[in-house]
Amino acid sequence: MIPYGRQHISQADIDAVTDVLQSDFLTQGPAVPAFEQRLCEITTAQHAVAVNSATSALHIACLALGVGPGSRVWTSPISFVASANCARYCGADVDFVDVEPDSGNMAVDKLRQKLELARNNDTLPQIVIPVHLAGASCDMQQIHYLANEFGFKIIEDASHAVGASYLDEPVGNCRYSDITVFSFHPVKIITTAEGGMAMTNSAELADKLRLLRSHGISRDENLMTEPTHGAWYYQQLQLGFNYRMTDMQAALGLSQSQRLLPIIQKRQLLAASYNRLLADLPLGLPQLDDVNISAWHLYLVRFDDKSKRKAVFDALRAAGIGVNVHYIPIHTQPYYQQLGFDWGDFPVAEDFYERIVSLPMFPELTAEQQNYVVQELSKVLQ
Repeated sequence: MIPYGRQHISQADIDAVTDVLQSDFLTQGPAVPAFEQRLCEITTAQHAVAVNSATSALHIACLALGVGPGSRVWTSPISFVASANCARYCGADVDFVDVEPDSGNMAVDKLRQKLELARNNDTLPQIVIPVHLAGASCDMQQIHYLANEFGFKIIEDASHAVGASYLDEPVGNCRYSDITVFSFHPVKIITTAEGGMAMTNSAELADKLRLLRSHGISRDENLMTEPTHGAWYYQQLQLGFNYRMTDMQAALGLSQSQRLLPIIQKRQLLAASYNRLLADLPLGLPQLDDVNISAWHLYLVRFDDKSKRKAVFDALRAAGIGVNVHYIPIHTQPYYQQLGFDWGDFPVAEDFYERIVSLPMFPELTAEQQNYVVQELSKVLQ
């Protein structure tokens, strides 16, 4: 089976993890801050806080920005459920903004319309979470303009987009957001097995994120409510979580990050090859505007005739090609239907979902494998 995505572990990665296993640190040691510093160098953001998953990063990002019961958080319906669940963990109300029909990213015009209506109803969101689907950034400059106009904070869910660029600058620099979140799940651009990172340019937010990832505990005497009892002393200052990344994970991520550029370049070559090979088929192919350089986490095709999607999906799976669908609209999940959402609420997102399939996309995909994918797809369509 050719998977839709997979990790690649080099000997250097294995050596990096082995070095940690033979060191004095397995949980949080020197590899974690080294990996954080590396992500700051890649993105030019001032602070990075490593955690055990992107879901954890989204959760504490919401908390650091004051999300709680009574808060309103908006995100995209075309994403993994974690993009919305993070706000629900905080007791907030969640709503969605429909997407662009071609990219599946949050539609700025729909966001403005929804914001204007919410302002009239006194129901503006505290946080908006745009999702960079497949590795290409949302129109963050325009979303940032709206944030200034309507007074909300922004968390970029860039789980797919480490290594991507927007307006000639790296995604994750937080120029247009308060916090940006990356994922290092095995199928992502680089991996720590499981893991995530929250980027920010705010020292205050970074301190909050660090406190929240480790039980709300601090050894900083300047934060304590009474004089320290000694070198062993710490205080729990708030209710936090055990969301720490281990040194083993960080060492793997740090090693993988050293080859981020060639990984992105290989994904770009594969995307260009797909674009060429699929050009004559009745499919909508990914279209990037001039402001985006995608990380190409996913290569999504859209069927002109959506009634063919299931048959093509089943045929490709039967041929040993592990295609997938990203994503089922969050608002159609039973949990969110219990909150009052239903099919028909976000029609563009629903139509997008009914047309898409993710083709195999990972750096070790060979030309022979890619040609086989296209051959089998062409055979079914024709």
